[in-house]
Amino acid sequence: MSETGDLGKLYHDSEVIIQQGEVGNCMYVIQDGQVEILLEDGDKQVRLAVKGRGEIIGEMALFDREVRSATVRAVGQARLLTVDKKNFLRRVSSDPSLALRVTETMSQRIRDLNAEVARLKNELLGK
Repeated sequence: MSETGDLGKLYHDSEVIIQQGEVGNCMYVIQDGQVEILLEDGDKQVRLAVKGRGEIIGEMALFDREVRSATVRAVGQARLLTVDKKNFLRRVSSDPSLALRVTETMSQRIRDLNAEVARLKNELLGK
């Protein structure tokens, strides 16, 4: 805990929070600031999104033990709370709506991906 009583860890500008390709076992809640989500391919990086206060990232790691699909790093200073599977399940037991919020987030991200795939297909087909 910081001197101001905040929970979570403070990350500085450009500091990596999640590294693409590493195995994850937790998700993060952005308490303050912003993070960028990057897809890395060799020495190239493509910014997929910017997320801010109150949003969650890395939630897939709670459900599968696969490698992280993207890199996440701080944009400016950002404070994030780490939530592992054990703490997540404990919180869901006391507040089932938490599971619904995570599911809604994942569902919206799938919808966004579907829209992007459709846009790219149309672009490739010249429509």
